[in-house]
Amino acid sequence: MHLRQWQLECLNRALEHYNAKHRHFLCLATPGAGKTIMAAEVAAQLLEQDLVDFVLCFSPSVNISQGIKHTFLKRLGCRFDGVIGAVGCSYTYQSLLSFKDDFWLLLKQNRVLVVFDEIHHCAGSTLEDANAWGEEILLNIQNQAEYTLALTGTPWRSDQAPIVLSRYIDPEKQIQCDYVYGLRQAVADGVCRNPKIVLIDNAKLSVTNEGNQTKIFNCLDELFKGSSIQYQAVIKNSEAIRHVLTLATRRLQSIKQHNPNAAGLIVASSLEHAAYILNILKTEYAQTAEIVTYKEDQPSNKINEFRSSNINWIVSVGMISEGTDIPRLQVCCHLSRVKTELYFRQVLGRVLRINKTKNQDAWLYTFAEPKLVEFANRLAEEIPDVPVVFREFGDSVFSIDESKAETIKRDNFTLERNTFSFDSPQMEGSKQSFSTSLQNQKDSRDKCSSLEMLGGFREKVVSTFNSPF
Repeated sequence: MHLRQWQLECLNRALEHYNAKHRHFLCLATPGAGKTIMAAEVAAQLLEQDLVDFVLCFSPSVNISQGIKHTFLKRLGCRFDGVIGAVGCSYTYQSLLSFKDDFWLLLKQNRVLVVFDEIHHCAGSTLEDANAWGEEILLNIQNQAEYTLALTGTPWRSDQAPIVLSRYIDPEKQIQCDYVYGLRQAVADGVCRNPKIVLIDNAKLSVTNEGNQTKIFNCLDELFKGSSIQYQAVIKNSEAIRHVLTLATRRLQSIKQHNPNAAGLIVASSLEHAAYILNILKTEYAQTAEIVTYKEDQPSNKINEFRSSNINWIVSVGMISEGTDIPRLQVCCHLSRVKTELYFRQVLGRVLRINKTKNQDAWLYTFAEPKLVEFANRLAEEIPDVPVVFREFGDSVFSIDESKAETIKRDNFTLERNTFSFDSPQMEGSKQSFSTSLQNQKDSRDKCSSLEMLGGFREKVVSTFNSPF
């Protein structure tokens, strides 16, 4: 298997790390750089050198898990499905909660390499501050695995909890990675596409309150500072949606002149929001499009079908935010109400993966909400300068798999959620289901004021990594 330069460097660094009697290795590599291929090569080298007997892989969703299985099977040349004769298996993090003692004997009685993809989903430096997945890793893997290889493209959590198996530097509490390959370097090396971030604003925003008083704002920043209007009112606004779709569909049409199979992703905020956008794409823009959400029985199958289809757009609710490999995606609309830097970078990562086509443009469209503007302007920072806060979370921190509904029980506390991943119920923009009750609560606040976009829309393209735009 031919490795990119960074993959070869990271491979050698990991093997040196293990040979020096260090068991846990953390690799930060930007989304789209090829972390899974590198990990498969590390596993192959350890197996060939007779340093491990088996390989276990964990990742946050069924779709990612299937992709890992395929990559490892191809590189190792043997079964990777956990049956007799297999050298390993790929699981979701949710599986950690269902394994019995006899499974964990595998690590106690054999030399096992455990690979964690998107390790930031697993929190905990101790059992006191661990989430459900992190707790299982601390109890059953941290001291039992021969080696661990943790991978991430975004090495921090929105709730600022420590990532499991990671080291932090005092007093700043900055995470210490064993190998770093950032987006700037990946773009310079031609490993990832050079992204263009389009921030959309409006010059005349009219807000009328329940007393029928009207106030005009000249931009979104002023709107959010001077009124009770919430960001979700903007992403649900019909004029705003249509303007974003106009820009995005035109951009995709332009790219398709060179790359006929190019496609776009729209990250919506709720099931209703996604269905509304899908209908507009089909009826008003004459686009081929489909939707994938956690409500479906086999969402991973639909994603796999879209990967090799010629459908123009896929509208998603929390299903294609990270780790999903669809290289033909080149245009993305970030219309989620999630406004965390972690999620912003994960969404952007969906359009960064290089393929063999002529045009390698990568465009992300979103609104000029102050936080999103800030995130776009500091993409060059591999690890944002945000300290980790070590604190006790009790039962408030859970990470739940995207594949199906589950119930987690900890300390006599039961939390029922349908799919997706979130860090803390209190975090702004957490990836929770937008149930009817939650939607009604937010809508009731919006009824106090009404928003109209009366001015012309304007766009700012954020220059990244010497981009000519």
